[in-house]
Amino acid sequence: MRVNGKVVTELGHQVNPEDRITVSGQRIEPEPFVYILMNKPRDTITTTSDEKGRKTVMDLVENATGQRLYPVGRLDRNTTGLILLTNDGDLANRLMHPSYKVRKVYEVETDRVLTDEELGKIRTGIVLEDGQAQAYRVSRHPEYLNVVSLSMHEGRNRIVRRMMEALGVEVLSLDRVAYGSLQKKGLRVGRWRNLRKSEINELRKMVRLLPMDHLDRS
Repeated sequence: MRVNGKVVTELGHQVNPEDRITVSGQRIEPEPFVYILMNKPRDTITTTSDEKGRKTVMDLVENATGQRLYPVGRLDRNTTGLILLTNDGDLANRLMHPSYKVRKVYEVETDRVLTDEELGKIRTGIVLEDGQAQAYRVSRHPEYLNVVSLSMHEGRNRIVRRMMEALGVEVLSLDRVAYGSLQKKGLRVGRWRNLRKSEINELRKMVRLLPMDHLDRS
């Protein structure tokens, strides 16, 4: 293998997207990166496949890009809202890593109105079986008092639902309305769209990756 004309024999050699790679004189073209933002509907699994035959997020984008994509993190089967699908492994791994503290905003509808004391507990931290969990910002919906907005950096499994269960309330609906700098506005349930170049670069900047200036998507 040659990288930019130089023979490379070491295993695990890292290359950049702009590098020229040839094997036996044939140029190897890198798989183009694809970034899709989806508003996941209820009753949909956030996996690439499901052994029980249930609908997955991949079914919603089947044959749309010609590339094999992977969901970044997970949403529960009956949690709706934003999920990112991509084949950019570096970006996906960093977005999911807790050290980068990527913002996630959820709107939670509960079976009763949470008290001010309970909202305070959500801010200061609720002890769960796998450690303390808290939201760094909590606000009550101005019109629907049993709906609260939680801004969190965590992504542990069923974290929001478990916090509500610890308070003794039932979650009627859970919707992720923001992920990092991405907003759900204008994206209907069950629909998806390609990210704009500016949105991709904002995500990459957030997790300290170089901008993807070689992409031609505007």
